[in-house]
Amino acid sequence: MGIIDSLQKSMQKKAAPKISEDQVKKALSSVIDPDLHRDIVSLGFVTQIKIDSGSINIQVELTTPACPVKDLLKKQCEEALQEIPGATQITVDMTAQTRGTKQLSSEMTRKSIGKVKNVIAVASGKGGVGKSTTAVNLAFALQQRGSHVGLLDADIYGPSLSMMTNVGRPTQSNGSLIVPPEANGVKVVSVAMFGIENQAQILRGPMVSQIIKQFLTQIDWGDLDYLIIDYPPGTGDIQLTLSQLAPITGAVIVTTPQDVALLDVRRAVNMFETTKVPILGVVETMSYFVCDQCEKKHHILRQGGGTRIANELGVPLLGEIPMDSAVAQGADQGKPVIQTEPDSIVGLAYGQAAGKMAAQQSIINVNTGNILQQFSLIWK
Repeated sequence: MGIIDSLQKSMQKKAAPKISEDQVKKALSSVIDPDLHRDIVSLGFVTQIKIDSGSINIQVELTTPACPVKDLLKKQCEEALQEIPGATQITVDMTAQTRGTKQLSSEMTRKSIGKVKNVIAVASGKGGVGKSTTAVNLAFALQQRGSHVGLLDADIYGPSLSMMTNVGRPTQSNGSLIVPPEANGVKVVSVAMFGIENQAQILRGPMVSQIIKQFLTQIDWGDLDYLIIDYPPGTGDIQLTLSQLAPITGAVIVTTPQDVALLDVRRAVNMFETTKVPILGVVETMSYFVCDQCEKKHHILRQGGGTRIANELGVPLLGEIPMDSAVAQGADQGKPVIQTEPDSIVGLAYGQAAGKMAAQQSIINVNTGNILQQFSLIWK
C-alpha cells in the first residue's frame, strides 16, 4: 500500500461522522403510530439503542403482539435510520409487551384475574349471529400472534365453547383455584365442563350469578394479555354480574348485516354505555358469500349493517366475516377456522379483526388511565 493510499484511508476514517443517540431518536421521531397519532419515541416504544460506528441497532416494543401495523412501523424505522449520515448497517428488532390498565381487578377477583391485563367482552344482544364463533376465532388469532389468551364461556344457558375448542374438564388445581384446561395454548373455561352432558341448565338468576362469580374468583387464569368473555344474548343477570365483578376493558359487538339484528345490537351497546365499558369496534358476520364459480361477493343478508352501526357509534368496523362452510365445520370439530385455514378468506378476515381489536384496546390503554374498575348498579 502506497503512502497516498494510506493517507486517503486515514482521512476517510477521520471524516466518518460519529452517530449519536440523539440523532437516532430525532430520526425515529418521524415515525408516527397510525393508531395513536404520536411518534414512537414520545410513546416510549424505542426501548434500546446500540451504536457501533456506522451500525445502528434499535429495539421497538409495541403495545400488543397482535399489532396490525408492525411491519409498516419496522419499514418506516429502517427508512428513517438510513437517512442518518454515516449509517451503514441498520437493524430493527420488533418486540411487544401487552399493556393493560393499572389496578385492574378488585379485591374479590385479585387472586383469580389479578394478572390479566385486558378483559374483553364479545357480545351481540341476540343469539344466532355467530358471536361464540367470533369469540373463539378472535381468541385463537391473538394466541397465534404471540399473546397469552384465556376464553371464558359466560353463556350459562347455552354453553358451546367446550365443543368449539375440544377441551375437557379441568384436572389440575393451584391451592383453592382451579387451573383451566388449554386448547392449543388458549385457556378455556365453560359451565359445560362441570355439568352433565346434554342436560339443560335449569337455573334461577341468583344461581347463575353465583356461577359467574366462581369463574371470576375461583379460576387460576394466571398471566394473560387478554381474557375474552363470550357474553350470552340479552342484557340480564349474567351481563350485570360480569360488569359488577370483572373489570371489562373493552367490548366487541357482533352483528349480521340486516336491520333486525341491529335493533338488538343497540340494546347491547346501551348496556355497555351504562356500565362505562368502551366499545372497541364491530364485527359483521355472515357478510357475504363468495361463489366458487364466479368468485363474486353475494350479500345474502343485505349489505352494510356493520358499517352503519359502527358509524353510528363512532367506532371502527373490525371485520366483515364471509359465510363459509369451513367455519361451521371447524366449530363442530373443535378446530377454529383461524387455525385450520388461516390463509383462507375467512381466516384472514378473523385475523385482521383480532389485530384491529387489539390495536383499539391498546389505544384506550395508552390514552386513558381512568377506565372504570368496578361497576355497581343499585335500584332505588
